[in-house]
Amino acid sequence: METKTTKTTLMEAFIWLYDNHTKSYPNAIEGISDKDANNRLGTKANHMAWIAGSLVQERFALANAIGITQKQTSNELFQDHKGIQDGITYPSLAEFKSDWEQISPALRNVLTQLGEEQLNAEDPFGIPGGDYTLFDLIGFIIDRESYCIGQIGLYRRLLGYEAMKWT
Repeated sequence: METKTTKTTLMEAFIWLYDNHTKSYPNAIEGISDKDANNRLGTKANHMAWIAGSLVQERFALANAIGITQKQTSNELFQDHKGIQDGITYPSLAEFKSDWEQISPALRNVLTQLGEEQLNAEDPFGIPGGDYTLFDLIGFIIDRESYCIGQIGLYRRLLGYEAMKWT
């Protein structure tokens, strides 16, 4: 007997990853000083503060795209997917963590209620290069969260912090 896989059922995997990221984000930034969070290690790479803030911003942006009208505290630094800005000291990781904890349960609630028709709707961000849907956007954001949390984990080690805890 063959079962039909729908985007609604595939969302269960995204929600599982979302829940893991919701828990691992605070662990990734735990104990990092604000000075170190803004350290680019002499490179043009994004520092931990920008990465942490952009993760929060993308959750808020997705939430706004599906009906939750809230903004992160530092919205203006990240609005419209703005890249890192030279010469700016980014807000504290504690501020980003607080915003993360605010948006995550509300966004999760809406994500778990999306139906097939909504998931098949046009990508509200307008990602270039394809004919993407909201489902595709959610998958992209969830995948990006994995990537960014991994970057923070690498920065932790490069700056001499202990490895990120998973629990």
